[in-house]
Amino acid sequence: MELNLQELNATEFPVPTELENNIAITSLSQLYNWGRRNSMWPMLFGLACCAIEMIATASSRFDFSRFGFEVMRATPRQADLMIVSGTVTKKMVVPIVRLYNQMPEPKYVLAMGACASGGGPFKEGYNVVSGMDKYLPVDVYVPGCPPTPQALLYGMIALQRKIDGQSIANGDDVPWYGVGTAEATPVPVLGPDIIDPRQMDMIRRQAEASARDLDRLGGRELPAATQLVAAKVETRETAAEAEPIDDDALSFVLPAGAAPWAEAEDIREKRRLRALARKALRASRRAAAVEEG
Repeated sequence: MELNLQELNATEFPVPTELENNIAITSLSQLYNWGRRNSMWPMLFGLACCAIEMIATASSRFDFSRFGFEVMRATPRQADLMIVSGTVTKKMVVPIVRLYNQMPEPKYVLAMGACASGGGPFKEGYNVVSGMDKYLPVDVYVPGCPPTPQALLYGMIALQRKIDGQSIANGDDVPWYGVGTAEATPVPVLGPDIIDPRQMDMIRRQAEASARDLDRLGGRELPAATQLVAAKVETRETAAEAEPIDDDALSFVLPAGAAPWAEAEDIREKRRLRALARKALRASRRAAAVEEG
């Protein structure tokens, strides 16, 4: 990139016009920010459809190299910008955080698209993270599903503007420029569900409170229909002698010669009653276990 000294002139002392291309009077923070904003290397990886738009932004038609982002690197140790482009699943968030920890400082995160920003159309899904900001510090959000290359370029320029406003004298702006090493972001634990290690104390306290007060925290009132079936079950057998519900106990003869749709309704009603009976039996067993404990 061609050096333009006029961009660095930020002083109350005027520079003669004939020397503006040869001399620049500026601050150390502005010089430091100018070097970072014009030499950012994004990390090369994509998660879903947003990655296609990110690749298009790097192609010759849009060419984000002319804005100082230059080339994408295939290793986190040579990149300082992570573009999370696509749907972040709970399985994928683990290597994403691990890659972020391997990036040298200063480093930035750009959430590209609705999925990376807040879950998108898969929000509250069983396998999708509702926003990358739950695990990494996101600097810029680029909305869209997927966002166009122009939108991604605008987000990159917004990140450059954010860098321009940072100051070395302020530790909150540039925490990496100081004494000591930065702490790594805790890598989520993937088990039956994704667990953030930073929330382990809260999860442990809730589990202990739930174990102490099962009736208040762990129990829910059964619907009226379930309570009715539970009362019928309790009249026939006690919780100590609980056995699987006999299929014939809730069965009845279907009307002969009935229309197909009438027969289907009877079958659905039969299945519903069986499900209510099984649910009531499980509830009675849990109640008996709590009383014995």
